[in-house]
Amino acid sequence: MPLEGVTVVAVEQAVSAPFATRQLADLGARVIKIERPDGGDFARAYDTAAAGLASHFVWANRGKESVAVDLKDPRGREVVERLLAGADVFVQNLAQGAAARLGLDAASLCARFPRLVAVDVSGYGAEGPYAHKRAYDMLVQCEAGLVSVTGTPERPVKAGIPAADIAAAMYAFSGVLAALLRRGATGRGGPVEVSMLDALAEWMGHPLHHTLHGGVQPERTGLAHAVIAPYDAFATAGGGRVLLSVQNDREWRRLAVRVLERPELAEDPAFATNAARTANRVKTDEVTAAALAGMTAEEAIERLEEAGIACARLNSVAEVAAHPQLAARDRWREVGSPVGPLRALLPPVVLPGGPEPRMGAVPALGEHTGAVLGALGMTDAQIAGLRRDGVVA
Repeated sequence: MPLEGVTVVAVEQAVSAPFATRQLADLGARVIKIERPDGGDFARAYDTAAAGLASHFVWANRGKESVAVDLKDPRGREVVERLLAGADVFVQNLAQGAAARLGLDAASLCARFPRLVAVDVSGYGAEGPYAHKRAYDMLVQCEAGLVSVTGTPERPVKAGIPAADIAAAMYAFSGVLAALLRRGATGRGGPVEVSMLDALAEWMGHPLHHTLHGGVQPERTGLAHAVIAPYDAFATAGGGRVLLSVQNDREWRRLAVRVLERPELAEDPAFATNAARTANRVKTDEVTAAALAGMTAEEAIERLEEAGIACARLNSVAEVAAHPQLAARDRWREVGSPVGPLRALLPPVVLPGGPEPRMGAVPALGEHTGAVLGALGMTDAQIAGLRRDGVVA
């Protein structure tokens, strides 16, 4: 595995840091997840949808070892210090200032452990007027402007996935890889800082630059595209919906002739160019909708593909779980968990010729505490004493 031999210690919760360290675990790193003895990562309690486990937790925490330690107790912090002495990477996303109070901020750790790559994942960064503001995914989606460009003209909506968390997680993941490469050249680790706002603001690239340089924010258009037409989901016979995207005027001519069966629209000045179609979006969508309404979703997809028009079914989540392309490419596996095997997708990155990603089990709270503490040299009596005092679980 690419990260075989790399040890990661994570004081993490919710999504951003856990999803980052799961990527590391999938690539072979040993990830030791430090959790509170009284309930652990609060994402464990979000829901019970995954056979009694929380869906967020199952998704973001496979392949890790769970060690339940009270970091407010000096003996608990000593456990983490001993783990860090042999670690390559540390990741934390505690509330702003909490890690520093525990001596676990990146700057402090890198001073004590020069080879350590230490990652601070925050909501808004370590400085500035928002540094100590509480930062949950939906709030950062609002602050980063994503909600302002998502939804319909009448109503903004948040993304249906934790986009800010995922953005920060993936930049933390790539930051760790870059820092490990740098350590290979210099022998030193160093801090890595990622904020959810910075990450999602970067993902706002198109609307942000459109507004910066064009002076006008793109409008919310639902499933339509702000500057391309036709580009939307259209109802088909039988209740299905098909999304199509016409990217240029050659495609429009093929759509008009071969799908809409309205060849006169191919050269009509009101539709012949994308600028004209966008200006006449209502009429453009009306003629497209009228044609597709007489076809089933399967017929519409077949006609569109034969004409070389990009298209897709508007699938439900359940339909994604049964998607024929995922099945044909053997993308599903089973991972272990405290409640038995659960289905999970392989990670998106494929390294042909190498071993499959290591999709380890989802850990129970504190499942590995005894084994990890024993590996640190603690006796059974010492571990029992810590358990008795509530320092570990």
